[in-house]
Amino acid sequence: MTLKTSPSSNFDVSDDTLVRELPGFERGFADVNGARLHYVGGGSGEAVVLLPGWPQNWWAYRKIMPALSKQYRVISMDIRGMGASEKPAVGYDKKNMARDVYELVLSLGHHSAHIVGHDIGSQVAYSYAANHPEATTSLTLVDVPASDEGVLQMRLLPEHGTFGDKIDPAHPFTWWFAFNQVRGMPEALLEGRAHILQEWFFDYLLLKEDALDERDRAVYAAAYNTRDSIRAGNAWYQTFTQDIIDQRSYPERLTMPTLGIGGVAYGWLNDFLMRRTTNPRVVHLADSGHFVVEEKPGETTDLLLEHLGSASRRTFAL
Repeated sequence: MTLKTSPSSNFDVSDDTLVRELPGFERGFADVNGARLHYVGGGSGEAVVLLPGWPQNWWAYRKIMPALSKQYRVISMDIRGMGASEKPAVGYDKKNMARDVYELVLSLGHHSAHIVGHDIGSQVAYSYAANHPEATTSLTLVDVPASDEGVLQMRLLPEHGTFGDKIDPAHPFTWWFAFNQVRGMPEALLEGRAHILQEWFFDYLLLKEDALDERDRAVYAAAYNTRDSIRAGNAWYQTFTQDIIDQRSYPERLTMPTLGIGGVAYGWLNDFLMRRTTNPRVVHLADSGHFVVEEKPGETTDLLLEHLGSASRRTFAL
C-alpha cells in the first residue's frame, strides 16, 4: 500500500456539513450515564438505534438512514469515545456502554428500540439486548458478534501463507486486537496520522473498495486523529476481557427477534448467534467484505426493513 497524506484537510468533514446532506436529519446531544453522547436523528415512529464500530462514526450508516427514516425514527449515534461524543477515562466495557444507549433511548422518549450494531457496535448491541431485553424490540448484528471465550484463543501469529493484502475469511488474522491493547504508544504513533492505519485496514477488509470514497475516508480519519480519540477507541478493545466475564452472567440465549448480516465474518457471527440467541436469521452477503452496510446498502436496507417490520408485528400481537 502506498501511504498517502491525510485526506482530512481536503474536505469539510464537520458533522454539521455531513448532516445537511441527509434531509430530515439533525444533530443532538444527550447527557446520560455520566457521558455526553452525540447522535444524528431523523424520521418518526418506532426507534431504530444504529451503533457504528471502529474506526468509524455515525456516518457509517449514511447510505441506509434515509430509507429507514421513511418508516422509523432513526438514531445513528457516536458511542462513548467516538466522534463528537465524550471520551471519558473509563466506562468502555460493553455492559456500561449498553447502559449509555439505554439511557439515551429513554431520554429521547422511547421505552424500547430496534438495536442495530456493526463491529464494536455489534458488541454494544448484544450487551444492550442481554441487559435490557424489555427495551429491545429487535436485535441486529452486522459482521461481528460479541466477544466470548473464543476471542481469548485468537492467534498471535497468522497461519503460514494466509496473511496477505486482503483478509482470508477462512484464516483471519486480526492483529489490531492485540495492537489496540497497548496503552499510550498507539496514541503517540497515530496522532495526526490515523489515516495510515485506516487506509490499510479499510483496504484489507473491504471487498468493494470504492464503497468508501476519499471523502468518507477523510471523515473517519478526522474522527480518530487526536490522542483522545485513539485512546478512547482502543479502550473498546482493552475491555474485551471484562466483556467476556460479564457475558458469563447473561442469559444462555436471547429470545428477541434477531438478525445477523455477515460479510467476511459470517462464519464467526453465525456460530455465535446460533449458540446465544433463539431462532436467529443469519444472512451471508458473500460478495461483501467487513463493511457490509456501506458495501451492500440496498441489500442491508431490505433485510433490515423486513426484520424490523416482522419484529414490530410480533410485538404488537403480544
